[in-house]
Amino acid sequence: MRKVISQFGEGPLQQKLTTGDLHFLSDAYVSNGGNGTGPTPHELLGAALASCTSMTLKMYAGRKSMNLENAIVAVDIERVNDVETFSRDIQLQGKLTLEEKNRLIEIANKCPIHKALVGDIQIKTQLVD
Repeated sequence: MRKVISQFGEGPLQQKLTTGDLHFLSDAYVSNGGNGTGPTPHELLGAALASCTSMTLKMYAGRKSMNLENAIVAVDIERVNDVETFSRDIQLQGKLTLEEKNRLIEIANKCPIHKALVGDIQIKTQLVD
């Protein structure tokens, strides 16, 4: 995996993010002191789960020759009493049997980001000169 690098951008809270040759922004809402020029860090986390889920479903359905035309995944994150709750809605489009739909929901829970979020996580931080 390529490293993701964040550094100060323009405005009070904007961050310039790079991974490999890709460049994108993150920011805070105006109501939180940012300029709203990019997704918030929590929105990027939700995007990671949503995109990984959809990619995983597309790969699995392709391998199993399922008629999955699209998987639309919406993720919302809410923090209550120091607990992050991810709500993930999955809309499966295509001519699928009920059995196939149920199997795809099982597969959604096996996407790598889902596994990372529900598993043990360690964050190792070091100061670099």
